[in-house]
Amino acid sequence: MSTRYRSAMRIADSHAVITGGSSGIGLATALELGRRGARVSLLARRSGPLDRAVDALRRAGIEAGHRAVDVTDRAAVADAIDAVAGARGPCDLLVTSAGRSRPGRFLALADADFEHLVAVNYFGTLWPVRVVAADLARRGTGSIVGVSSDAGIVGIYGYSAYGASKFAVRGLFEVLRAELGPLGVHVGLCCPPDVDTPMLAEEEHLKPPETQAIGAGIAPLSPERVARSIAEGIERERFWIMAERQSALLRVAAGPAWGALNRVQDRIARRAAAMAREAGNADSV
Repeated sequence: MSTRYRSAMRIADSHAVITGGSSGIGLATALELGRRGARVSLLARRSGPLDRAVDALRRAGIEAGHRAVDVTDRAAVADAIDAVAGARGPCDLLVTSAGRSRPGRFLALADADFEHLVAVNYFGTLWPVRVVAADLARRGTGSIVGVSSDAGIVGIYGYSAYGASKFAVRGLFEVLRAELGPLGVHVGLCCPPDVDTPMLAEEEHLKPPETQAIGAGIAPLSPERVARSIAEGIERERFWIMAERQSALLRVAAGPAWGALNRVQDRIARRAAAMAREAGNADSV
């Protein structure tokens, strides 16, 4: 297989397609890339939030469009990307930030929770990549960035469904880096901790006490901070894209210090479970 070399990725004058673009990390990334000169196309499930997001981008002077699509539907994703490419040119940058979360203990979650998160988080990442990857490889240019999570680096109590889907995204992107990099395509993986998004607000009341205790004292990042890290990761062609030092250290520590990390987590979970039992939380196990 021949290896292609190319110059650093240029965001200016590129066409960026962003899934999950109507809010949170996706919308913040659209604003960040747009301010750096990209034309932006947003893909998301609901038309109303998409309309409002595109209005915000246009008020900021950013050329933007959108398409409502269910990212779990492979054919619909292909049609949506074809439509925005027809309006703004072929996709140069793809950021897959569409995602869902459902915290809860493994024994309490329903089978449908696992199926839904794999459908949205993994297949909702895979299908857009499948649509654009061949063209980017043919042109020997472009960037594909996936959004995983700290829960895709180390298993976290209460995130068996979410974490498994994000580990799958990480595994996919590690292979994409190896296969597409030599063809001239930058591949990056963003692994943020909790981010101050609507998804985080939705899941707070579902977290077991142990999960809350493990994350206690860690302030959520702003979506804008994560978006800046994604833009810088594209420009510098990084694979690991970390928005803050703690996640970067977690990635390093999760290798040689895997056992120590889990022992710390286990101690926190045991204390939280004991406190929950004392408080009369019958659901704690």
